[in-house]
Amino acid sequence: MSALFIALTILLTVAMIGAALVAVLGKSMPIAILSAGLVSLLASVLFLLLAAPDVAMTEAAIGSGLTTFLFFFILGRVRGGEHD
Repeated sequence: MSALFIALTILLTVAMIGAALVAVLGKSMPIAILSAGLVSLLASVLFLLLAAPDVAMTEAAIGSGLTTFLFFFILGRVRGGEHD
C-alpha cells in the first residue's frame, strides 16, 4: 500500500468520525440529518478507494441520497402538522 492511500484513508475516517459526532451532538435536526448524509457519502468514497464500486454506488444512492431526502421529507411533514 502506498503512503498516499493510507493517508487518504485516515483522512476520510477522521472526517467520518467528525461528521458522526456533529450528527449525534448537534442541537439542530437539519444539521444532524445533513451530517448523517455526509457520513454516508464519505463511506461511499472510502468504498470506492477500497475497490468496491458497486457498494460505493449503492451507499451513495441509498445511504446519502434517498435516506437524507426521506428524513427531510418526514421532518417537513412532522413540523408542518399535516394529516392524511
